[in-house]
Amino acid sequence: MSDWLRPWLLSALVEQVPRDHTEPDSALRRRRVVVAVTLVVGAVLLALSLTSRPGSIAFYPLTAGLAATWVVGALLSGPLHLGWIEFRGTRRRPVITSLLIGLATAAVFVVGSLVVREIGPLREFVQHVLDHARRGSIVLVAVITIANGIAEEIFFRGALYAAIGHHRPVLISTVVYALVTLASGNPMLGFAAVAVGAIFALQRRASGGVLASSITHVTWSTIMLFALPALFR
Repeated sequence: MSDWLRPWLLSALVEQVPRDHTEPDSALRRRRVVVAVTLVVGAVLLALSLTSRPGSIAFYPLTAGLAATWVVGALLSGPLHLGWIEFRGTRRRPVITSLLIGLATAAVFVVGSLVVREIGPLREFVQHVLDHARRGSIVLVAVITIANGIAEEIFFRGALYAAIGHHRPVLISTVVYALVTLASGNPMLGFAAVAVGAIFALQRRASGGVLASSITHVTWSTIMLFALPALFR
């Protein structure tokens, strides 16, 4: 690994910036209750939105409601933080590094898609998700994609991650994220949730906030929205 890439990756994904986000037991219990309720409501809305008929007008209010559910649940759960990283002795907001990680993650998924499209059953699962973009308004779908990406990070890497406590939050938050995503009934989305969820959770652990994973998530999902339809014509 090159001399410049190693410290960059370590600061973005491994090294934890000093912080004290300790909560009293009563606040932690309250956060866990709010998170549990939000998970149930969000999983139901996710299932309804992605199993709706592609092109259906119901898709838009359902996905908008899903984003609102994640955000409201996160805000009601307790304090959230943007986060910092330290790079070359300077503490900064994780903007550029997160953007680059998003671009790199999207590139890996694009390469993987070239394999997936040659496997019939897997291709059909991807096609079903893409039908919502093909048969609907691409502008609205793009707005929804960005909004839900940010909302998911505020909740899953914000509220949920904090609610887990100190016992393996990266692993547990990633597993929960994947299980909720599987409520859509689409195993390819579940696989994607495991892959990117682990990256997002590592960013959360390193930075102590949701800004890094939000930027990476939006970058990755937006590229996928426009790249996959071209690959799966």
